[in-house]
Amino acid sequence: MNALGRRGKLLKILRERQSPVSGGDLAEQLGVSRQVIVQDVALLRANGEDILATPQGYIHSLCLRARPKRVFAVIHRPEEIEEELRMIMESGGKILDVIVEHPLYGELKGLLMITNEEDLQEFLSKKRATGAEPLAVLTRGVHLHTVEADDEGKLADIARKLKGRGFLLQEI
Repeated sequence: MNALGRRGKLLKILRERQSPVSGGDLAEQLGVSRQVIVQDVALLRANGEDILATPQGYIHSLCLRARPKRVFAVIHRPEEIEEELRMIMESGGKILDVIVEHPLYGELKGLLMITNEEDLQEFLSKKRATGAEPLAVLTRGVHLHTVEADDEGKLADIARKLKGRGFLLQEI
């Protein structure tokens, strides 16, 4: 298979998957190295494809538009991150990202893509292993999460739980 054909197949895989695919899995499926996948993704992006890199792998933005979404403005202490994320996840939400408004750089966004316990534990493990501070420390705990769910009822339930815990500032 030539490079053009491989990139076409890569794009087809990403457009058909509703969850992220790791670079290693893509490399194995296409019979190339992970570095070739990284280069192919860069070329596809340069050609206008909206491919996102998440902690779990690559996903095409078209796959993110299928379910209802809400943006929640929240605030909490750094040690409450797990509680907040778990509350959203266990209520049927997929935490797509975290966003903060930085006074110098404007909007800073990190993709999370936390859907299940495995995703949450991977995120928390990386946080511990790297010692990295969450984006919300830049804004004294204030941040946004884009959350996706199967239906509006689950999103409303998430809002009630966040509000009840004192985390919710506002739904956007």
